[in-house]
Amino acid sequence: MEISIRNESESDYRAVEEITREAFWNLYVPGCNEHYLVHILRDHPDFIGYLDLVAEHEGRLIGNIMFTKSYVMNEAGQRMDTLTFGPVSVLPVHQRKGVGSALIKSAIEKAVDSGYKAVIIYGDPQNYCRHGFKNGKDFGVSAPDGSYPYGLLVLELEKGVFDGHTWKFFPSEAYEFDNTAVEEFDDQFKPKAKEHKHTQDVFSIQIRAAIK
Repeated sequence: MEISIRNESESDYRAVEEITREAFWNLYVPGCNEHYLVHILRDHPDFIGYLDLVAEHEGRLIGNIMFTKSYVMNEAGQRMDTLTFGPVSVLPVHQRKGVGSALIKSAIEKAVDSGYKAVIIYGDPQNYCRHGFKNGKDFGVSAPDGSYPYGLLVLELEKGVFDGHTWKFFPSEAYEFDNTAVEEFDDQFKPKAKEHKHTQDVFSIQIRAAIK
């Protein structure tokens, strides 16, 4: 399918929130909070506007990707700034057609020219290893507690940048928010039923899994 990718504009905000809600509803938990995250990210100091991209198909928005600043710290106390993306949202009817991959590819191409040396995310390896991501343990990059979560994924933008050290990853505080506010925000949207799906059980297992 033919898509065009450009930066998000203010007039896109509500449509992107709707897309995100549709993409994540009942996926990881009954309901979702990703559309609220998109809503608050834009005003956070860690938000990176030039990497906030939308995908269009036949004049209609169908997808979005957003980035924040993050960082790693090594055993010597040296800090290196990194990038983190999420959520990546695609309307369900257009999923598995390359839209998400196109958004990720376009954003990473821009990120290479940004001066950042790596992209680090929490996500499903089945979705991101195709883009060159590997588990953090492959680079000596752990969570703050020293563990190597199954979903902690790293993409080097500069080869060998992690060599010779061990690192701990610290995502933006933008991803920490009050779920009470999520419910209040969701009341602005058309009601949808919160249901249990098997993908929620898979997610529950994945977020507790670690690489030994």
